[in-house]
Amino acid sequence: MTQTTHRAGLAAAPPDPRSAISVRGLHVHYGAFEAVRGIDLDVHRGEIFALLGTNGAGKTTTLEVLQGFCTHSSGSVSVLGLDPATQRNELSARMGVQLQEGGFVEDLTVAETLVLWQRLADRPDRPGRLLERFDLLERRDVPVGKLSGGEKRRLDLAMAVWGTPELVILDEPTTGLDPESRRRTWDAIQELQEAGRTVVLTTHYLEEAEALADQVAIMHEGRVAVAGTLADIVAAQPARFSATLPADLADLPRLAGSARREADRVQVQTADLQGDLTTFLTWAAARGVRLSDLRAAPASLADIYHAVRSDQTGVRRP
Repeated sequence: MTQTTHRAGLAAAPPDPRSAISVRGLHVHYGAFEAVRGIDLDVHRGEIFALLGTNGAGKTTTLEVLQGFCTHSSGSVSVLGLDPATQRNELSARMGVQLQEGGFVEDLTVAETLVLWQRLADRPDRPGRLLERFDLLERRDVPVGKLSGGEKRRLDLAMAVWGTPELVILDEPTTGLDPESRRRTWDAIQELQEAGRTVVLTTHYLEEAEALADQVAIMHEGRVAVAGTLADIVAAQPARFSATLPADLADLPRLAGSARREADRVQVQTADLQGDLTTFLTWAAARGVRLSDLRAAPASLADIYHAVRSDQTGVRRP
């Protein structure tokens, strides 16, 4: 069994009242394997935080530590001002969780499942409100075992947000959902934030993180490779533009970024998109060149994620 170690001689700093989650120097070992290698995380109250990760990055282990399901080897963890390892019951009363796989009693109907949850939960709420909110009214009398995968995800989310807890952890909340159900789920997550609640979510849909998250962290091989606001981490990466040129046009303008030409296609990566694109367009106009298939865009979260996944060391915390 993994044991918790404490740093002797160091007094724990008082938790920041703005902080819903504070993680410092978190390490988690499973025998000789180190799943999490000294990460720091800060999640402020009232924000939506997306924790992303490549396969085997340590993301699931980190979530288990935050919920009190996994004991860390070293470091400090504070969730809503509590230690999840020793105050799990107190924390559970203030936190809702949606796991990737729900543990339903499949013979119970949807309505019976929510009524049972009403008896078990510490926070008050009404089954009818959740049935309506997550579009399950017409399925209320259907046994859970006969629901589709998407319907089970919606029921699982309804139970996670029961009573509008202070903190909600959502592990892949929209997997298996159709576009309309995914949009409804996004709305429900944003409603939690509007009510002053904090949401931590994981997702493989990068557009979901872009649409919802105030802060993003991307884990890779047990470490946090990139963290910050979406605007900050995107701004720290080069933008790009590309165009098709006439085959007989050999020269290119002098640019701040790097240009690469393959046959009649030129691609440019630059930290000054506006400046280099202006130079390029002016150069083309002076030569009477009409650019076909011109495309320009800042870096995207997908670009950054794939760079982290490829272990390109130029991607770093801004």
